[in-house]
Amino acid sequence: MFGCRNLRESILLFSSSKKSCKFQKANYVDVSMRWKKDPFFDSIDILSKPRELRPLCSLKNIIIKQPDKCIPISALSKRGRELEISGRVASFLRRYPAVFEEFRGPKHNLPWFRLTQELIDVDQEEREIYLRRGPEIVSRLQRLILMSKSKMLPLRIIQGMLWHLGLPEDFLKSPEGTSDGLLRMVEMEDGNHGLLAEIHSNEQTLSALQKTAMKMGSNGPIAFSLFPSRGLRLKKKIESWLDDFQRLPYVSPYEDFSNLDPNSDISEKRVAGVLHELLSLFVDNSAERRRLLCLRKHLGLPQKFHKVFDRHPHVFYLLLKSKTCFVVLKEAYYGCSTSAIETHPLLEVRKKYVKLMIKSDAILRSRRSNKPLVEIEHENYC
Repeated sequence: MFGCRNLRESILLFSSSKKSCKFQKANYVDVSMRWKKDPFFDSIDILSKPRELRPLCSLKNIIIKQPDKCIPISALSKRGRELEISGRVASFLRRYPAVFEEFRGPKHNLPWFRLTQELIDVDQEEREIYLRRGPEIVSRLQRLILMSKSKMLPLRIIQGMLWHLGLPEDFLKSPEGTSDGLLRMVEMEDGNHGLLAEIHSNEQTLSALQKTAMKMGSNGPIAFSLFPSRGLRLKKKIESWLDDFQRLPYVSPYEDFSNLDPNSDISEKRVAGVLHELLSLFVDNSAERRRLLCLRKHLGLPQKFHKVFDRHPHVFYLLLKSKTCFVVLKEAYYGCSTSAIETHPLLEVRKKYVKLMIKSDAILRSRRSNKPLVEIEHENYC
């Protein structure tokens, strides 16, 4: 059995050494598999309302900045597209009475909205967590930038990732002041500004897969943790290909990959590893699939990288909600004690926002039926 230091050196040596030509081959098997619904993921509250949670929090941020923490609907009604709200903003606000409280304003009897005390308490908790653990959250952005080929990303790309990483919407107004030296503003070749990730030359950034291998004491090729959905069966030739795929050398998302043949299986293992690492950084370890497209060229992903999600259903799950496809990293929900994926500091806060959304559904049902309010609680993953 390796000691911790020797095991770490073994993993780094194996994954950073120049890949032998015998691995640079294409042993492609056309994985054609029908999508299989997994009720387990449909039962997870944090994944049940992904498209509504983001605009809800944006509205919360707007209202809480007002002097009296209330705002007339006229100040919000034309911002639906900006907030990514389908339909009327007033209808969206009224859909969540446990979050937004409607009342008649002082002038012209117009509707106004304020935040409920429950929501204000959760918002305060979120702010306190960010004050205490801000550098830890910012380090996730640093790791995302380190995955890029140039170790820098344009501000417009980063802005689209702030929600997934758990960073405030106004983070880019002063990123250097709140990044504790991890990031530096730079001017890019195209004239736009971006953030450069700072790292000491003697530091080695480990991916979640590498950390899991160390945790489990594995000294062979780094493989993905597989979590088959119930009822999902692979053809024998695909199982054989998957076994070979798992034994291929692992190329870390933080390593140079310029020597890889883009048509080889080892290149596909790198792409799957990049997507695994990317999702491991996000608050709920999931994202709307189309929102990842902006990262493609910066992370060195192929044109049709989304096919990796279809070809590796034991690693990724495609969750269909509100006519939208979300990709979920299975290991974050099934891995439990065997996984080295770190729980995001703001995950519990996001769950509390979702609980208020679910409570809102119960309030509306109660109002329609004239029956007492009954709240349902269920979170059944580790």
